[in-house]
Amino acid sequence: MPEAIRAVKEAFIQLSSGQARVPARTSIELPELRTTALVMPAYLPATKRIGLKLISLCEDNPAKGLPLAQAVTILMDAETGTPLAVLDASYLTAVRTGASSGAATDALAREDARVAAVFGAGVQGRTQLEAVASVRPLEKALIFDVDPRAAARFAEEMGRRLSLRVEPAASPQALREADIVCTATTSAVPVFADADLKPGAHVNAVGSYKPHIRETPPETVIRARVFVDHRASALEEAGDLIMPLRAGQISESHILAEIGEVLAGLVPGRLSEEEITLFKSVGSAVQDLAVAGLVVG
Repeated sequence: MPEAIRAVKEAFIQLSSGQARVPARTSIELPELRTTALVMPAYLPATKRIGLKLISLCEDNPAKGLPLAQAVTILMDAETGTPLAVLDASYLTAVRTGASSGAATDALAREDARVAAVFGAGVQGRTQLEAVASVRPLEKALIFDVDPRAAARFAEEMGRRLSLRVEPAASPQALREADIVCTATTSAVPVFADADLKPGAHVNAVGSYKPHIRETPPETVIRARVFVDHRASALEEAGDLIMPLRAGQISESHILAEIGEVLAGLVPGRLSEEEITLFKSVGSAVQDLAVAGLVVG
């Protein structure tokens, strides 16, 4: 994970500086099948590689014992057009999403952050916690999930893997302990109450990627310093931001910067110990391409 975080940081800087080329991703909605397919191309000049990811998100899959998300990434040499690899990108997606939150947490969370809270006990939630634990010396983590059994499994597995005290949250108010909050769910409505956020908390919101759904309450968005992975994509897909924008609660200028601008030192991140910072990510193909490059070498 530390290697993935470093690679994603560099990819974000290339994205925000205009070096990377990332056409808008294509979304194919199949409501009769409760399926969304995303086609995501990218080019990173530092490695001279082209990547293309095709990912399907099938809402009925978990009930069938299948992963919600399944994906494949194709990696090609940009100079010769030679295909270099075809990768099963389901786990790759989880790793790069976790690495993105790790990069944002490193840039925006308080240095003394010691308690993390994760919403969603799935694969994404696991890599969120792994990434946060890579950039801050956590002492405790809380897991929130609608399924108590899933939360218990998550706590046992991740506690053992990270040598960390991980506990299922006893109540929504347990969030008040958390210095870092990661939301990685399929919820269409906010998963926590703004009043339960601890002063100075940092939030990574990575689960929602459609204009009409959100995991973050608007009150949090309104008072937070807001950063995104890619401004154009966020304004098109991030319901957490689009819904308060449409309601007139914020303006586009409320999105202060892309995280790549913060990582490059062009825009300040956290300005005080008490403010709330929010990183909203809808995902970019440069993240997949950066982590795929680590696998292929």
